[in-house]
Amino acid sequence: MKKDYKDTEITKKQRESLRTKNPINSIVQHAEDKLSRRSIVEVEISGLDEEGYGISCSETHALRIGGALPGDTVRAGIDHVALRMAFGHVLRILKPSPMRSKRPPCRVSSQCLGCPLIVMKYGDQSEFKRQFILKQLREYRDLGEITVHPLLSPLRLIHYRTTARLVIAGKHSEPYIGIFRRSSHDVFDLNDCPIHHPLVNRVIEVVRRGIAKMKVPVFNPRSKMGLLRYLVVRVSESEQKAMVVFVTSERSYNEIHHLGKFVREQLPEVEVVAQNVNSSEGNVIMGPVDHFLTTKHHLTERIGDIALMISPRSFFQVNREGACLIYNKVKEWAQLTGHETVLDLYCGIGGIALSLASVAKKVIGVEVVEAAVADAGKNARLNGINNCTFEAGDAAELLEDLASDGEHFDMVVLNPPRKGCDELVLRRVAALSPRTLIYVSCSPHSLARDLNMLKTLGYCCPEMQPVDMFPQTMHVETVARLEKTDKSS
Repeated sequence: MKKDYKDTEITKKQRESLRTKNPINSIVQHAEDKLSRRSIVEVEISGLDEEGYGISCSETHALRIGGALPGDTVRAGIDHVALRMAFGHVLRILKPSPMRSKRPPCRVSSQCLGCPLIVMKYGDQSEFKRQFILKQLREYRDLGEITVHPLLSPLRLIHYRTTARLVIAGKHSEPYIGIFRRSSHDVFDLNDCPIHHPLVNRVIEVVRRGIAKMKVPVFNPRSKMGLLRYLVVRVSESEQKAMVVFVTSERSYNEIHHLGKFVREQLPEVEVVAQNVNSSEGNVIMGPVDHFLTTKHHLTERIGDIALMISPRSFFQVNREGACLIYNKVKEWAQLTGHETVLDLYCGIGGIALSLASVAKKVIGVEVVEAAVADAGKNARLNGINNCTFEAGDAAELLEDLASDGEHFDMVVLNPPRKGCDELVLRRVAALSPRTLIYVSCSPHSLARDLNMLKTLGYCCPEMQPVDMFPQTMHVETVARLEKTDKSS
């Protein structure tokens, strides 16, 4: 299951092709333009796609090469060929891009491909993400005057990820704990990942030893036999404590009890251990019920002045410092004086809502996930905040109810999932006529689409602030400020 990508065997005809003066695409040409799995090509990389694949082309196919950067010339092995698209991986860097770091923090990035920008110099990463946002905005004619500020970056560019959701595969004698390789069900075994918080890496290593020592059966998705499916690790940086969740195919208390005990003995920083049962055949990691093996059921994290309880299935940003940058920017752009009523849509466990409560008259948070709303209420009580309430339900339906009740909002915060906001939600937000909207987005594509719609509804975006919540990856968060305008102007 675990594979190391090494140079694929090259035929005599291909070897002769590599000796030509102009080797770019020469193997494809000598192979009569027929590209197939295991083909070897030499290509120049012209750009990156949205998933971090290097972009190039052959005579017959658009190529996507994992591990390549714009400006690289690489020898690549082809892994998959579709009708007009082929995917491959770097076998050897023939001419490195000026963007390529001489000492990247990961030695196996070309095999893992989980962090496609980790081999790129950070200054180039920052500008690449900003240009990606600008590219999405240029798709809409009316969004051309938005000021996109330089990327706001956390101090730590590695070891920042405090939540890891990992696949467990292999056999109990040699378990793999890692991530799926792109476009496959092969699992890449993670050892001392430079993106993970150091405590996450220590938990993974102890769990790996515990599985082997306790002979805990690992689930096989083909045979449907075995027990352990996933490992979820969460870390509170403010407490320097960890939560470990074993996701299993069935309840089977005995094995998980002993494994949890072993982990806590080896690593006292682990304060919460839970078992989550997921017997479904889909790709959803966690099931609906948690069984705790410890008396403590949550961790507590602090973002600025706000304490937040984190449970096994709570949504919480994986980069604490990045989350703090976003909260601060939202608070700065809100310009609240203590007399305003604020609506926070898609509020999760209440982080942004609670951070605004100290400068607002009243804050109402809305979230579709009932468990998150329950956590948000607990967090309000934990912080002694009594001007912040939370409601569970569909955003569009609750917006209609709030309008019917005659609620007035001076500001609305939108923090939707990657797909962005439904058009009905945007229309009902605009109908509430708040003076300011703050849109927090994890997808430049859906952000640009929604800003274009809001422009037609009378809200103009003068500026946005990209935030690097996920250094070394393609992802970027963006905070956009919108002001109510005269639609007729």
